Amino acid sequence: MLIFVINPGSTSTKIALYDEDRELFSETLRHAKEELIKYSRIIDQYPFRREIILDFLRSKGVSPSMLSAVVGRGGLLKPIPGGTYLVNDAILNDLKESRYGEHASNLGAILAHEIARDAGCPAYIVDPVVVDELEDIARISGLKDFKRRSIFHALNQKAVARRVAQDLGKSYEEVNLVIAHLGGGISVAAHRRGKVVDVNNALNGDGPFTPERCTTIPTLKLLDLIAQGMDESFLAKRIVGNGGLVAYFGTNSVLDVEKRIDSGDAKAELILKAMAYQISKWIGKMASVLGRGIDAIVLTGGIAYSPRVVNWIKERVSFIAPVMVYPGEDEMKALALGALRVIRGEEKAKIYE
Repeated sequence: MLIFVINPGSTSTKIALYDEDRELFSETLRHAKEELIKYSRIIDQYPFRREIILDFLRSKGVSPSMLSAVVGRGGLLKPIPGGTYLVNDAILNDLKESRYGEHASNLGAILAHEIARDAGCPAYIVDPVVVDELEDIARISGLKDFKRRSIFHALNQKAVARRVAQDLGKSYEEVNLVIAHLGGGISVAAHRRGKVVDVNNALNGDGPFTPERCTTIPTLKLLDLIAQGMDESFLAKRIVGNGGLVAYFGTNSVLDVEKRIDSGDAKAELILKAMAYQISKWIGKMASVLGRGIDAIVLTGGIAYSPRVVNWIKERVSFIAPVMVYPGEDEMKALALGALRVIRGEEKAKIYE
């Protein structure tokens, strides 16, 4: 039961081969800027990346005909419920036309489809960033023509939620969880019985501040900065990319900030503790969405490797529910498991329309 996984990034393509849930090998195929600059659009890169992937498979003695499924990282599609989706013409058309935006992850489904077609097996995507299961009440912004959007670390959040449920002896559809993905971006979500019913927009400057993004800013303050002549694109970069820890210390590394703390830097301790404080506040917000009967608060992502940050959060939120920690993220395995659940008949592949 060989499942081939493809996860494209801006300058690399991560690939892995699984025998059911057991990894046989993984590799990051890096692409030089000189190789990519010739393509005017990201979508035009897929023949180039496909050949590199196929060459690597040949070097490993793996023929496409040996594969049972190919799964790619889902890209920018219209908002859809979570799950594993069969790659069809509707997905391919939206990604090739960049209908909902251009991003390297758009290549995942296209590459999976190309290789699966030669293999004679199905291609899937799993829990893309556009997963949207918000309740109607969570969409209301207070501004009539604007609705809150669901953009978050759906792949890791959903994968970790299933692990937590299993560790609790339950199914994902039986548990209520608040999950905080702590990475360069931070998403804090309320999972109610298998659905993410509320979450901050982790891409566009909503939620706690992060290693490289600022916290939600009062709207009129932003309008004031623009009125003063601040360039909108410059301001956007300050909010997402050069905000958070980068703004204070010039680094997005929590480890670097912790080294400052260990050397006696009081400001570094204050800022990092403030990040944990804001994460805790958002956990409290999502706990209020779920109400009573929360099975666990879950911390995941790269920052969850930091005992200091984890303990600061635990001190503030452990009265709500038990805190469980699953550091890091394993996107490749999460993709493989999404396909495997369909192959085993544990869930049905969804159709994008």
